[in-house]
Amino acid sequence: MLTMKDVIREGHPTLRKTAEEIELPLDEDIKSLGEDMLQFLKNSQDPELAEKYELRPGVGIAAPQVDVSRRLIAVHVPSADEEDNTPEFSAVMVNPKIISHSVQQTCLPDGEGCLSVDREVPGYVPRHKRIKVDYFDLDGNKQSIRLRDFPAIVVQHEIDHLNGIMFYDRIDSENPLALPDDIDVLGTVEE
Repeated sequence: MLTMKDVIREGHPTLRKTAEEIELPLDEDIKSLGEDMLQFLKNSQDPELAEKYELRPGVGIAAPQVDVSRRLIAVHVPSADEEDNTPEFSAVMVNPKIISHSVQQTCLPDGEGCLSVDREVPGYVPRHKRIKVDYFDLDGNKQSIRLRDFPAIVVQHEIDHLNGIMFYDRIDSENPLALPDDIDVLGTVEE
């Protein structure tokens, strides 16, 4: 079982490397790691297990964050409240690639966090509002999915980890709380 002790923190060189493609068919080590990463996210969102194992809640994790420089991510976004109607999105993605994206950008109103960053980093992180991602599942089947809003933000954050990019690299260093033009701040209602 993965715990926070397995998660490397900012400053570790693996977080700045470009992760290697994974060859198909998948070997058992990669399948097992993908399953463990997804289970870590589910455990981290369970209040009792999170407290018992001292887990920080997370919705996504990339293999480089557990010091494995391979193109593998896990995402577990619980369903939103009834008003939002966003269904749960849960997947392990091997060699994920964003093949198209919207021009429109979005961001989270309170910025982003990261399991590998033990500090608050204020600032807006612009992301594409909608993306289409191709990837392989743990059975080696090619998948294609369209995501929008929060699940799209999570997948973009994790794919950044595969490319050695930290979320705060995308914050405007001159003015972190300046919103880019025409950006949709997720969860806010325009008057």
